[in-house]
Amino acid sequence: MSSFSSLPIELLSNILQHVIRPSHLATLCLVNNAFYSFSAPVLYHRAFIYAWHKDGKLKVVKLFRTLSEHPELAKYVEQLSIRDFPKAVATAELEQIMSVCLRGLQHCVNLRAFLWTRDGSLSTQILEVLHTLPHLTALEINGHSERYYDPNVLLQFTRLQNITLILPGSRIMDILPAWAAKTASTLRHLTLIWQSTTLLTDQVMEELAVHLTGLEFIHLVGCPRVTHRGLWAIILANKGKLRGLGMEVRSLAFDLSEFSSLCQQSKALRSLHSISIHIDTKLSSQRWTQHVMDLLACSPLQTFHLSSFSGEATADLSDDFCAAIVHSHFQTLRKFSVDRMRLSMAAIRDICNRCVGLERLFVVMQHEDLDALGACLSLAQNLRAFHATRSLGQGSEEALIVPEHKILSLVQKCGWKLSQIGFYTRVMQVDRVAIRQNEGEIRIEPRLVPYENPEIPEPFLAVRT
Repeated sequence: MSSFSSLPIELLSNILQHVIRPSHLATLCLVNNAFYSFSAPVLYHRAFIYAWHKDGKLKVVKLFRTLSEHPELAKYVEQLSIRDFPKAVATAELEQIMSVCLRGLQHCVNLRAFLWTRDGSLSTQILEVLHTLPHLTALEINGHSERYYDPNVLLQFTRLQNITLILPGSRIMDILPAWAAKTASTLRHLTLIWQSTTLLTDQVMEELAVHLTGLEFIHLVGCPRVTHRGLWAIILANKGKLRGLGMEVRSLAFDLSEFSSLCQQSKALRSLHSISIHIDTKLSSQRWTQHVMDLLACSPLQTFHLSSFSGEATADLSDDFCAAIVHSHFQTLRKFSVDRMRLSMAAIRDICNRCVGLERLFVVMQHEDLDALGACLSLAQNLRAFHATRSLGQGSEEALIVPEHKILSLVQKCGWKLSQIGFYTRVMQVDRVAIRQNEGEIRIEPRLVPYENPEIPEPFLAVRT
């Protein structure tokens, strides 16, 4: 019988793509030289530290010390995500930590994506080092620059394809149009997250639109002073090339009727594959549902996300609206996601039955509907991920825990492609195990295992793409 050691070493690279946990990859690096040569690039390809990681601030220091002392490892880093940083230390210690970070960054010569979101931790020196890295194309930063970094340094980043700004202040706003002009030839993704500021207005959006003619994805979160006029300016300048649109704006002056009419008449969203919309459910449902349908009339939609920002967490999404979306886009839809609006089992069944290519389904549902869920999910044979959120006001989380045997029963009714399932705040992976029966036949059984992927589960992301 062949052993694992007899497999061609070239296969190891493919095998390692299925190893998810960094700790497992680190262990594989210790097996022998061959394993190290294949495992180390995968382990360091993406380095990340989140604020909820245990001892996250200490891990930041350890990570950058490794990168500063081992350039042979730093060269493997292509994505660097830092969401925590040890700010509450003495000045001398902070300067020492920053010196280590700068040396580590200098060694990340193949870095392509950089995320640094801890408020007050980004510095001018970090940005200056980043600017020297030849392959950097994606930048996500906290935009609160006052007293921390000079935003004019950002004007030196002229090759970026993806920019995300979180809570930028007035100094960032001052240079944003000029920065858009300098990145006009390369910028494809733009995300602006302003929950409460009045700095971003329709006038600013119109200034940006002149330079954002090559944009493929734009996502606005919050932005209470941006109305349909400002967003339309971006879309009009784009000339039908937009593939992803995030309309999570909280402006009471946003006229969805006017916006959808403009887009429908011009067929400006004819290339749109993905949309995320926040709706005020205090409005008449007949009004906004028709406006959304008109907006997407000519779009080859693959990803649909709808949520409410009116505080009506238990508002119902009508079966007629779900049926209309499915009727128009059942051939192309791959993801159907609804947050803070409850779906009926009839709507879930229709989505699973008619969207033959459906891969991801995220819904809000009644706890008592769980028994009927299996028959619905069994219709979606291409489903890879499912997550159900409870309606608020249904009682405590402890009282609504879904037993594991019940979840497994649901999984057994689903197609073999299902790899992730979640209920409320719990997410699990679905593994498949080969069982040899007494007759010698092999049966494949699903098993539930803890969620291992270090990435945040998609249903919990603040910004859906």
